[in-house]
Amino acid sequence: MNSKVKVAIIGSGNIGTDLMIKIMRNSKVLEMAALVGIDPDSDGLARAARMNIPTTAEGVEGLARMQEFEDIEIVFDATSAAAHVRNDAFLRSKKPGIRLVDLTPAAIGPYCIPVANGGAHVGAQNVNMVTCGGQATIPMIAAVSAVTKVHYGEIIASISSRSAGPGTRANIDEFTETTSRAIEVVGGAAKGKAIIILNPAEPPLIMRDTVYTLSEPADTGAVRASIEKMVAAVQSYVPGYRLKQDIQFEVISQSAPLNVPGLGKLHGLRTSIFLEVEGAAHYLPAYAGNLDITTSAALAMAEKMASQSTAVEA
Repeated sequence: MNSKVKVAIIGSGNIGTDLMIKIMRNSKVLEMAALVGIDPDSDGLARAARMNIPTTAEGVEGLARMQEFEDIEIVFDATSAAAHVRNDAFLRSKKPGIRLVDLTPAAIGPYCIPVANGGAHVGAQNVNMVTCGGQATIPMIAAVSAVTKVHYGEIIASISSRSAGPGTRANIDEFTETTSRAIEVVGGAAKGKAIIILNPAEPPLIMRDTVYTLSEPADTGAVRASIEKMVAAVQSYVPGYRLKQDIQFEVISQSAPLNVPGLGKLHGLRTSIFLEVEGAAHYLPAYAGNLDITTSAALAMAEKMASQSTAVEA
């Protein structure tokens, strides 16, 4: 008897295709039931067909007409923020109990970083995977927040221009807004800021992220230990995630505070964390760590959701 939870992916581009391959290669609890696109000539749909996965090039409307739709419990959406709003509403009108894992910045459902708050949202009908930058950096802010109060968290995500497809480029504003808010909601910072850089370097460079926090004074050994523990947790589903160099600490004295817009002059401990994310190269090139961490986090969260569903049914 097959106890795997059947899933569909909307979006047959790079992200959707990479996620499909990850599910087929790695997942013990999920089973691909359909890949959905709108371009009948896309490489993703062609690959799915070669692997005997049902496909449709007629979007979510086509998915709802497929006989497989009846058995699908979880749908990943790897389209765009605007499209996800429409897709969520349409799918719910056809199947109210269906669950969505949103890989766009639409943020209909709660922000979800698997290692930070995934357990709190396994029962949600729609979970938002924030952004690639959020998945890479918010765990670090959450790690600092686990030790001391974080006043301000800032992240800079640098990705290869080659790995930024039409969806990423169309969602730049949503990226900064969604990531900034998730730094606060999930990371625990009182104020968050996000910056994304599309690096045109050739040959392409892998994803690199810088995280700054300004927090209450704290024991640097405890902060370091919390960060290193969180890095190991992310590596459990993104092996190419790692610290690029040593964590840096600077004490900001009360006599020379930093002026943080929206918060005023603050002192305490400034922590600087430098990361890089190398992709697993399942479908995307290894330098596209930004896309790999997004699909890996989505897969990890869906497996949590599926495992809960299986446990409830048992």
